[in-house]
Amino acid sequence: MTSVRRTHQKDGGGPHPPRLRPPENRVSPRAIAHWAIEYLLLWGLAFGLALGVAAWLGHTGWSGMPGWLSGRVGWLPYIVGTAGVLMVTAAPVWRYRVHRWEVSADVVYTRTGWFSREWLLVPVGRIQTVDTEQGWIERMLGLATIKVNTASHTGSSEVAGLPADVATRLAQQLAHRAHDLRDDAT
Repeated sequence: MTSVRRTHQKDGGGPHPPRLRPPENRVSPRAIAHWAIEYLLLWGLAFGLALGVAAWLGHTGWSGMPGWLSGRVGWLPYIVGTAGVLMVTAAPVWRYRVHRWEVSADVVYTRTGWFSREWLLVPVGRIQTVDTEQGWIERMLGLATIKVNTASHTGSSEVAGLPADVATRLAQQLAHRAHDLRDDAT
């Protein structure tokens, strides 16, 4: 298994890291809705907690609170709400643009990340298990996640946001291919 992390050098004179082409396949466009729903639930909970904390602190006037903060506690729900709206609207689209996957005859190739990107190449011969998972939101949208596991935790990979039928077929193909490669090696 090989993990390639791309970094930028500031000196401009040293060797540049190797450029990998993006993996061939995007995840399903329905993954945008999946991630948006997940973020909406998470940030909705955070907003509710922020409202509760602001109301409680504003009502009780907690004595341990610094003076500069006591007059600004009411801002907390607005700050959390604004961050939540940005995350729910922008992050799923950003994830969709970055997350890609590809399976060749001998490697599973994925690209993930937000601000930093991770390219992960997992040799098919090192695969120990291939799992397919489907949470309730994924099930509702007809999506699934496959997890490709190796003996090394850092060599394991996952592809989220695949159509359920593609994930099932891909998991079966990878499991059979890995089994055949192990049988050939003995």
